[in-house]
Amino acid sequence: MRVLSAEGWLLDVVDLQELDRIVTFITPEHGLKRGVANGARRKFSRFAGQLQLLSRAAIRWREKDGRDLVRIDGVEVIRAPGTFLEDLEGILYGSCMAEHLVLFAQENEDSELYVRLLSSTLEALEGSPVSRALALRYFEVWTLRLAGIFPVPDECPLCANELRSAGATLPLHGEGLVCQECDPGSGGALPIRAATLEFLRTTGSRGIRDVAATKPTTSTLAQVEEVCGRVRRNFLGHELRSYGVMRATLGDRATA
Repeated sequence: MRVLSAEGWLLDVVDLQELDRIVTFITPEHGLKRGVANGARRKFSRFAGQLQLLSRAAIRWREKDGRDLVRIDGVEVIRAPGTFLEDLEGILYGSCMAEHLVLFAQENEDSELYVRLLSSTLEALEGSPVSRALALRYFEVWTLRLAGIFPVPDECPLCANELRSAGATLPLHGEGLVCQECDPGSGGALPIRAATLEFLRTTGSRGIRDVAATKPTTSTLAQVEEVCGRVRRNFLGHELRSYGVMRATLGDRATA
């Protein structure tokens, strides 16, 4: 049995039986991990107050070959998520970000880029007037890009021509952005506006605050949301549970 420790971010906490909890977390070195926090539901548990969504924490655990779950020995919060999660809207956005990492990050693989993305997004939400909708769109685009499934917004994969200001098309199943000349005209294809393409390009080369400074419109953010949703559903075969809850609860406010 290996005893390990690392700094990580808490992504999910669910009850297990009467006294325990299953904690999902991510670290730069070890990737995604799921473990049992024994006795975490006891009133005077050593985990009391330490298992907050999106907290940055020092985590100690033990793992054994052949077992899916590790045993969590200790969690000490280094930095709580702050005011971002103090209201229902913030909790819904935070849950959606966390579920992206739970589904796309890999166990025992270098996850430094995922962790840096999460950290920078949370810092932007706490430290500057970056809208939550823009932050989530930025986070979605980059998560799908790091997973290797986001369509390239620069050139058409069919003819290799640049996707110019006239826009592009996302086919029904979200497998790639094609130019209007190569558009097969299939039903359900999504026409992509030039402003949306520019947003997608900008996220690939600039930080979240710089992207926010371009002041994308609500309609642009809404189309970015639709693009990410199509790509995500095409890859997973289903939509994120947290995303469905967020849309049902917030409606149009999710892109405002």
